[in-house]
Amino acid sequence: MSIHVETTDRLDIVDITDELQQAIPDGFGDGLCTVFVQHTTAGVVVNEHETRLLGDIERYLKELVPHEDGYAHDDLDGNADSHLRTLLLDESVSVPVRDGTLALGTWQSILLVECDGPRTRSLSVTCTS
Repeated sequence: MSIHVETTDRLDIVDITDELQQAIPDGFGDGLCTVFVQHTTAGVVVNEHETRLLGDIERYLKELVPHEDGYAHDDLDGNADSHLRTLLLDESVSVPVRDGTLALGTWQSILLVECDGPRTRSLSVTCTS
């Protein structure tokens, strides 16, 4: 199954936990849900969805990999920083499912980290038991 996520900024963090929960098939019991972002300039992570922390994550990525910093790839697409930032992220996460529900910790959410937006991102979701 695929889900699609709209991002609104060049660097954007979107909580996709609810969309993934809805992607778990009806009647699914226990197993594993894996989400894979099908792009090279976006990532998927598990972290806390808290406004100040999201701002800190964005600042961290911008400081580690500045935009337009003389990268060779910028001559082609102008988005080398986006590719480099995603090297610090994951392209997929797997989360246990218990009784059809994502078994996340109290403060855990699944976040899409957009590094080259705004865009529509496609994510592949696979649930296995």
